[in-house]
Amino acid sequence: MALTCVAGLGVSGTAVARVLAARGERVVVLEAVEGERQRIAAAELARLGAEVRFGTMDLPEGVTRLVTTGWAPHHPLIAAALAAGVEVVGEVELAWRLRSEPAAPWLALTGTNGKTTAVRMLTSMLLAAGRKAVAVGNVGVPVVEAVTGGTAEPYDVLAVELSSFQLHWSGSLAPHAAALLNVAPDHLDWHGTLEEYAAAKAKIFERAGTVVYNADDPIAARLAAPYEHAVGFTLRTPRAGEIGVVEDLIVDRAFCPDPVHAAEELANLADVHPFAPHNVANALAAAALARSCGVPSEAVRRGLQEFVPDPHRMSFVERVAEVDYVDDSKATNPHAAAASLAAYKSVVWIAGGQLKGADVDELVRQAAPRLRGAVLIGADRGRIAEAMSRHAANVPVVDIADQDTGVMDRVVTEAAALASPGDTVLLAPAGASLDMFAGYPARGEAFARAVRRHGLRREPRT
Repeated sequence: MALTCVAGLGVSGTAVARVLAARGERVVVLEAVEGERQRIAAAELARLGAEVRFGTMDLPEGVTRLVTTGWAPHHPLIAAALAAGVEVVGEVELAWRLRSEPAAPWLALTGTNGKTTAVRMLTSMLLAAGRKAVAVGNVGVPVVEAVTGGTAEPYDVLAVELSSFQLHWSGSLAPHAAALLNVAPDHLDWHGTLEEYAAAKAKIFERAGTVVYNADDPIAARLAAPYEHAVGFTLRTPRAGEIGVVEDLIVDRAFCPDPVHAAEELANLADVHPFAPHNVANALAAAALARSCGVPSEAVRRGLQEFVPDPHRMSFVERVAEVDYVDDSKATNPHAAAASLAAYKSVVWIAGGQLKGADVDELVRQAAPRLRGAVLIGADRGRIAEAMSRHAANVPVVDIADQDTGVMDRVVTEAAALASPGDTVLLAPAGASLDMFAGYPARGEAFARAVRRHGLRREPRT
């Protein structure tokens, strides 16, 4: 019997092993960390007949397939498998191969930023149209469970968020429609170059029935150019074949009955929340995917109105002394931070973390006119400080070297001292969080707690 090796015992890896073992396949999972959560997962899999090996990354003898949940090609286990001629696939690719007919169509979406928000908007639109839909992939439940009956109910359609890691290891996906939100430097430590990163993103288009792309993003537009069935979305007035914005309306000139001579109103800009240009772009992409499978305009509008944003995405925390405090800890790269900064007129910026090889000069140059101060934290704060000295030399900067997670109280105190009434203190780090925190949610929660403590410490006005 063929042997499948699964790389890692995370959420997706455990789901893969569970599904394959339930199908009667031989499965060995390799996991470096032996903690309580991992031991519980291993015990569950053992009952299904799957073996978990802790503390080793040696390729099992006789393995014919390696399933990875996003590991880089240069990881020793992946490199060993490739050198040995073992097929390497991702969890998403495996899920595509294991679909049972009649299979629910996939509406797939990727991009450097906005993926989770756009996929959740899309899911809200699909539900508003009466479809049985769920968000899967890089968000929500693992795709392999959704397509093999591992979830509570079968679905009419899947809203699939895909990362560049997942797309790299996916070779045969053919979604009903696929969207690319944007492309900016990110994960260069994984992919090596921007060109390789963009090529991974572009794989989402290769077999898609309808290609949806950001017409305002030069790289996305270039990657979509070879495809005949392409629909652009834009913050400008749309041309025929696009979805865009006319005054305060989101309008469709791609899926309406007469796109050459007419447009169909889908929603108001006021239906998009939190309102910001990049979030309108997310809504446009979601609407295009929804329209590609026949969702009516009223369901697009209702889906946007009923959409509840995830935490740590431009989340208003509190107003203290006429200064707004906003948590956008999810802005883990310069492109996301730039979009967040552009939404506010006067900002005290909290930034820093792990830049993952990305450059911040253009981010700082663009943001400089709206910056009133900056508080820098984390491993790569020095690179942001250097960019500030080049492009925003007149902006006061506070450098905080502390690495403990309790540092947020000092961060908020310093930011408050730089802020004036009407300003926004914005946590939009432009970097990952694992140098100091368990993840971006932990960083955002630490910020919000510190803001609330700061508000309580202030004496009431007389």
